[in-house]
Amino acid sequence: MKHIRFFIGAMLVIYTVSLTLNFVLILLICVDSHLHMPMYFLLSQLALMDMMLISSTVPKMATNFFSGRRNISRVACGTQIFFFLTLGIAECILITLMSYDRYVAICNPLRYALIMSQKVCLQMAATSWAGGALTSLTHTAYTMHFPICGSREISHFLCEVMAILKLACEDVSAYEKAVIVTSIVVLLIPLSLIMFSYALIFLAILHMKSPEGRDKALATCSSHLTVVCLYYGPAMVVYMRPSSYRNPKLDQVLLVLGPILTPLLNPLIYGLRNKEVVGALRKVLS
Repeated sequence: MKHIRFFIGAMLVIYTVSLTLNFVLILLICVDSHLHMPMYFLLSQLALMDMMLISSTVPKMATNFFSGRRNISRVACGTQIFFFLTLGIAECILITLMSYDRYVAICNPLRYALIMSQKVCLQMAATSWAGGALTSLTHTAYTMHFPICGSREISHFLCEVMAILKLACEDVSAYEKAVIVTSIVVLLIPLSLIMFSYALIFLAILHMKSPEGRDKALATCSSHLTVVCLYYGPAMVVYMRPSSYRNPKLDQVLLVLGPILTPLLNPLIYGLRNKEVVGALRKVLS
């Protein structure tokens, strides 16, 4: 590709800033007692997933460029697919659960502490990690069992399911349909639940008498909806298109917009627009 040096340089800057911002966000949530709330616990899990997600792609890309050897072993390729899918799916599940947290906080505030107990929060985090790992393990094992013949050149920045399937010798059309079905389960159903939760939330906001409470609720929800669009938009375009409509260049662009830029934007969206997080940062710096 053209301007490869600029691209790799930009990726390394994004990677460094993303790791720093997400680490600072996790640190603030740990050290500030005012942030020891269910919403911020789930946010710390999202930040951890973001750090691991971007680390599953960018370091290998940079290593390939600086070493001049753009190759990867079959085991390493399967490992990269596993972690990439695990973290991506886990984040989709976690974002859905975060919308439920906002629903309870706004629509049922008096019972919030009872419903969103520490045990429930831990179960939500465990469900996200386990759901991502199990789904990813199935797809990784099935993708890597196909024999590869002819060209072994992966038309992507990383080992990715759809890019690997293009190299397979066998007919993979049935499995590609299974990937689309899985995408519907992992993407469309959670997205539908999120939209339903926010429909109820906005109805509750409209009936709020306090302007301050309404503004705070809208600010929190708008941040979450922005993150939802950043995650679900690129993923739906990549994994829910039939193979006849696939465009490798578009998939590469969406990789940059999704799993690489999103971990950078998340702490900015949740941090700079959140008075509690900004207050905790000022307290630590002072």
